[in-house]
Amino acid sequence: MNHPPAALPKEAFRLTKIVFTLGPSSAEEPMLEQLILAGVDVCRLNMAHADHAWTRAMIRRVREVCRRTGREIALLMDVKGPEIRTGDLPAPVELAAGQLLDLLPQGQDGQPADDVLAVPVNYPGFGRDVPVGSTVLVDSGLIQLEVVAAAPERVRCRVVVPARLGHRRHINLPGIKVRLPALTAKDRADIAVGVEEKVDYFALSFVREADDIDILRRCLSDLASPAHVIAKIEDQSAIANLDEIIHASDAVMVARGDLGIEVPMEDLPLIQKRAVDACIRLRKPVIVATHLLESMILSPVPTRAEVSDIASAVWSTADAIMLSGETTTGRYPLECVQFMKRVAGRIEGSATKGYNSALPLKTHKDRLLRSAVTLAQEIGEAGIVVFTRSGDLPRTLSALRGAKCPIYAFTDEPLTFRHLLLVWGVEPFQMNFSEKPEQTIRDAFAYLLRRGWVKPGDWMVVVTNVLAGERIIDTIQMRPVE
Repeated sequence: MNHPPAALPKEAFRLTKIVFTLGPSSAEEPMLEQLILAGVDVCRLNMAHADHAWTRAMIRRVREVCRRTGREIALLMDVKGPEIRTGDLPAPVELAAGQLLDLLPQGQDGQPADDVLAVPVNYPGFGRDVPVGSTVLVDSGLIQLEVVAAAPERVRCRVVVPARLGHRRHINLPGIKVRLPALTAKDRADIAVGVEEKVDYFALSFVREADDIDILRRCLSDLASPAHVIAKIEDQSAIANLDEIIHASDAVMVARGDLGIEVPMEDLPLIQKRAVDACIRLRKPVIVATHLLESMILSPVPTRAEVSDIASAVWSTADAIMLSGETTTGRYPLECVQFMKRVAGRIEGSATKGYNSALPLKTHKDRLLRSAVTLAQEIGEAGIVVFTRSGDLPRTLSALRGAKCPIYAFTDEPLTFRHLLLVWGVEPFQMNFSEKPEQTIRDAFAYLLRRGWVKPGDWMVVVTNVLAGERIIDTIQMRPVE
């Protein structure tokens, strides 16, 4: 039997997974080791700020630290995607309210006007996509511009509030559908590196429709990669096409940074809830990301509002919560993970019995899995043991969101094991299966005992199949650990 890396001890079982972003604050081996042992589940590589040499070195470092600590985590490459930015300026510029500003699309023949500040934009189609009267938001929405004239070679704007414009600031166009490609040349080069290094997940930025996901899938297929695809929900087009995007993807990230610029701020909690609910209904993992512990980039403790924000994501049963700047450039990456664990543990511990009765059950096997959840809850403190190669059964059990019944998923497929690291309530284990189902069950129980997840006499609900004559029958069994 192939013994996989050690898991977290039973007392640290967490339903909600933690994603952290690798950066200068977390990339050195001592800190990386502490984060992995503290219980992070997925490591995110943000390709907006990474070159290929660094990326390869970091992937190999993460795997080496996992091997040394005996705890494996998944790797997620977040590709930059298409984005619109201002160009270089000789120096930062102070903008006054009411001031006119020309945005000059790349490759067009617009010339600066003598009396109007001209700023280059990296998107050639900018002047064709932006109508008069629309809003242009620059630098995470800190600069608000109103379009007063638009032509292919020049977009003239009026500054709404005083602001300071620096180099290469990101541009958001709320409610405007732009004709940018789903993948840039940089994205394709980054993806090729990720495939070579066998990354488990690829996240696509600024997904607008299901076709964008299909483009990434074709790219991965051409490279013979079985990696899963995460759609990042970041603009109004994605919200309008939410269900079809979820259907097309393997998982979803609610990226609240750009999303909070694209939509009215007061709508953001409603959109987050809608996305989480839709992902659970469609049995796809969902990550809530951005600004969860933003103050801890500089502060050793979070704000009370941030604690409530994490609690809200955990209450909604999002599969995962994510750290970005907190673990890339922040001063307290380990403390951020520890606070997330504490809040998640407290909120999850307050849950009572119950499951997601609204989940559509499409097959008799779905109904059998629902019975497994209710049986585990009736026994009390009972886990569910399930065997899988594709990961479908654990994902359905997860979507049922059964309170207080951990799902122990055994697989002999290494990639399935790593994909399940992102799924709510599932603790995956990699183990060779015996030709005899009874021996496989005994091996699984022995594994859980050896790793401290259970103790003799604990009851487990086992989802398996048995051979009856020439037929294979799906069953659930109630068994004590021996």
